[in-house]
Amino acid sequence: MDNIAYTLRLLAAERSASQQIRDRIELVWTGPEVTGSQSRDTSVVVRELFSKAKKTVLISSFAIDKGEKAKKLFHVLAERMDANPELYVQMFLNIQRPHHSEVAESVLLREFAHTFRRDIWTGERLPEVFYDSRSLAVDVKQKSSLHAKCIVVDEESVLITSANFTEAAQERNIEAGVLLTDSATAQALRLQFDSLVSHKILRPIPGI
Repeated sequence: MDNIAYTLRLLAAERSASQQIRDRIELVWTGPEVTGSQSRDTSVVVRELFSKAKKTVLISSFAIDKGEKAKKLFHVLAERMDANPELYVQMFLNIQRPHHSEVAESVLLREFAHTFRRDIWTGERLPEVFYDSRSLAVDVKQKSSLHAKCIVVDEESVLITSANFTEAAQERNIEAGVLLTDSATAQALRLQFDSLVSHKILRPIPGI
C-alpha cells in the first residue's frame, strides 16, 4: 500500500507540474477559427501586453505598417509611454534598401526616421529604434534581414510569433505564435538583442 500511495503522489505531482507549464504557455493565432480552438487572437494579446507594460518593452518586426494602420497598432503603447515616464521601449525594425538603389545609408536612415515620427508613432515620447546595418548593404552577398518577430514585456512575458506589425498579419493572415510567461526566457531573449547592440550589429537609428 505504501508503494501505491507513493506512486500516486508522484503522479499527482507530475500532473501538477505539467499543468503549471501549460498555464505559462498559450497559443496565439491570427486567421480563421475552428470549433474547439484554444488559441488567443494575436491583436488582442499584443494590446494586452502593451497595456500592462510597466518598465520595459522590446519589439522586433520585419515589416511594419504606416499611416492609420500603424497608429492603430501602436497607440496603446504610445499612450502608455506618455503616461509612464519610467517605461522604456526598444524597437528593432528591418529597413530595406530599394531595389538597385545605391543611395547612402545615412539618407535612407534619415528618410525612415522622418516616416517613423510622421506616419507610425503617435506619442510625444519616442522609443529607441534599432536596425541591422547589413540590411542596407549594396552588395547582395552581404545583405541580410532583421526577420525576428517578437515582444518582450517587463522581462516576464514573451510573444514569439510569425506575425509582423501589420494590420494584415495581426487581423487577417494565418499566423501562429506562442505567449510565454517565463522570466528566464524573457531575459535570455532580451540579452540576445542587447548583445547585438553592444557589438554594433544592431544600431540606433539617428533622429528617433
